[in-house]
Amino acid sequence: MASVVTLGLIAWPVMSYYEIPPFTDKGDPVSYGKVGEQGAPAGDSKSLMPTGPQASFKNARTLDDGTHVSLVTYKGKKSGFEGKVWVWAPKEYEDPKYDKSGFPVMIALPGGPGYGTNYWWAGFNFIENMAKWAKDGTAKPFLIAMPVLNPGPDDKGIYWDASDIPGQPKMGTWLTEDVPDLMRENFRTLKSRDGWAFMGSSTGGFASMKAVLKAPDKFKAAICNGPDIVPDSPLWRGHETEMAENNPKVLAKRLIANKGPDVYLAYQVGTNESNVHTLPDVKSFIATYGKGPVHTKLDVIQGGKHDGASYAGNLGKGTIQWISEQIEGPTPSS
Repeated sequence: MASVVTLGLIAWPVMSYYEIPPFTDKGDPVSYGKVGEQGAPAGDSKSLMPTGPQASFKNARTLDDGTHVSLVTYKGKKSGFEGKVWVWAPKEYEDPKYDKSGFPVMIALPGGPGYGTNYWWAGFNFIENMAKWAKDGTAKPFLIAMPVLNPGPDDKGIYWDASDIPGQPKMGTWLTEDVPDLMRENFRTLKSRDGWAFMGSSTGGFASMKAVLKAPDKFKAAICNGPDIVPDSPLWRGHETEMAENNPKVLAKRLIANKGPDVYLAYQVGTNESNVHTLPDVKSFIATYGKGPVHTKLDVIQGGKHDGASYAGNLGKGTIQWISEQIEGPTPSS
């Protein structure tokens, strides 16, 4: 009997790893609390309680602390685009002392194709580290949304610059309007821009920077890893006016002229980036536009490459803490 029990203890994690039913909870429904129901607690003055309708989240993976990364296919009401979004709520979200408070949201965007998946939901220990940093106070306890970045593969030189390019799927609206709406519908969030941030790599870094500069009334801060600085998709051809409205240089210049509101952009760039122009371009942008309401921080990763492993591994060395200092956290009940 003891040998059978021992064999079961050995087999369980193996079968769970390979997602062999019933040894896995992958695909199980995930609930994050009452949504738009009577009996749900009223929020404090800074917070917005979940508005509904409730999304049908399915578990994608379970962390050691019992929290879940879950997945939903969401149809954006404003963009009309339908795509996958992975979400995660930290352990603190379940703490009764925060049941009347909203939590800050970070929208984490991938680089590369950004189509069909988003590597942050399972890659580079990003979620595990965010859980650890929330617990030890290094970072705010962010809710994290991880949407797809593109409506199709970025092959044949075609990509969408996380923007509403005329005649194309409205990926800018998807990322800055629909994904936040999904979070407000299903989670306790903060009403003000002080509770909203972006993080991304490569094209996702460009998208994060652009989102904050274009809508500083909605988003306060971004972590921009190895970002492109200007839009350059061939799909912009013939749409130069719209392209300028998605150029961080133009947007930053306008924000400075308007004297605010203040935004905070943290950059991480490796010394071994695949594009040798990335680090000089970022330094030039900071030198030109990192003034007035545009607050910047640059972390140069020695030996760092143009990949998620380099950026994720460096976040805990000051970047996530600096961004968290600019973002409002949940307020415990008195």
